Amino acid sequence: MAKSNQENISFEKAFQRLEQIVDRLEKGEATLEESMQIFEEGMSLVNLCNDKLDSAQTKLQTLIKKEDGSLDLEDLE
Repeated sequence: MAKSNQENISFEKAFQRLEQIVDRLEKGEATLEESMQIFEEGMSLVNLCNDKLDSAQTKLQTLIKKEDGSLDLEDLE
């Protein structure tokens, strides 16, 4: 999967593909060259998933109503 194609896939699809790559590498059925290619794809997918998780974490904020009636942003942790 090309890097430009990876940027447009969802976290779930990226993670699913990553699981397929891990399974294939664990079975040891691929040639060394194929293993290197899918390993590189896997590392790219790991970075993509991490970026998507970081982005989601940044968006996870909630409005909290203070005692004085004003609203404040608070990070969810």
